[in-house]
Amino acid sequence: MRRERLLDLMERFGKLRIAVMGDLFLDRWLTIDPGLDEPSLETGLTAWQVVESRRCAGAAGTVLNNLSALGIGKLYAISLLGLDGEGVEVKRALCERCVDTSLLVESGLIVTPAYVKPMFMQPDGTLAEGNRMDHKNRKPTPRQLENALLERLRDVAGQVDAIILLDQLTEENTGVLTQAVREAAAQLGREHPELLLFADSRAFIDRFHDVVIKCNNLEAAALTGMPGGEPFRSEDVFAALDALSARTGGQVVVTCNAHGVAVRDGGKPVLVPAAKQEGPIDVCGAGDACTAGVVSALCAGASPSEAALMGNLCSGVTVRKLDTTGTASQAEALALYDEQFASEG
Repeated sequence: MRRERLLDLMERFGKLRIAVMGDLFLDRWLTIDPGLDEPSLETGLTAWQVVESRRCAGAAGTVLNNLSALGIGKLYAISLLGLDGEGVEVKRALCERCVDTSLLVESGLIVTPAYVKPMFMQPDGTLAEGNRMDHKNRKPTPRQLENALLERLRDVAGQVDAIILLDQLTEENTGVLTQAVREAAAQLGREHPELLLFADSRAFIDRFHDVVIKCNNLEAAALTGMPGGEPFRSEDVFAALDALSARTGGQVVVTCNAHGVAVRDGGKPVLVPAAKQEGPIDVCGAGDACTAGVVSALCAGASPSEAALMGNLCSGVTVRKLDTTGTASQAEALALYDEQFASEG
């Protein structure tokens, strides 16, 4: 893709309207200074001393953060929040990103999921992440909350260019994207072929139908019985991509880590190369950044290959941001393009 084409696509982002429907988590990082450890008078155990706390909206919030950083004109969040402090913080974080939160369903029947990440200061000044503490809903999503989500999904379909469906959980039907929501999304896909519905799921991606799905090459291999892992073979990825497409009835995007992103474009399988990286990287949130880039580009009129490159640029920017769930702006994506791809355009 030529630089002028990339600029043209990004100039259209400000007119796009995108909804993200999925599980919202509060991501919280706690920086702990071991030099300040104190013994607890009550238990005798070490009491860790937190010297800094950071937070942001995670999971579906990470996709929204990246869409906001890319300058998407209007963003909607459709999700579930508990009536708790974590929910308040998630809404505040989304509002800081100019995300419309009017479609959120808030209820005391659930808790707001959270990932708490202790980060221990090292003698050399770096941070080492400790065991993460997860807070999730373990029971099936209450029916009345599921019905409220379905109503919001149908209502927003006529207002947006795309709906991203982000399933963070591995316990089925305990979050936002239940089986009923997947079926409703498939129905929307059949009724509104002009609407881009794009799904990403940790455990149930092959249960989506009639929408665009995204997974990584190892997941695609496991789901289809194709060879996966190393040595990496693009032919195996293409075979898995086609098998998943036949199963789900929709287009498939397969991310391949450092190898790039595989798509079908004009009937031909294509592996769009990733940006090369040197030095330490942090892959936390890279997949969500890729999703934001791919969907934004597709809505702006990009071909599948062009959208894959945009996804690679966004993830390539974020992996260079250590100890955080980073985002990629248009300027950062363009700088990475100039660094590595301009001569190919």
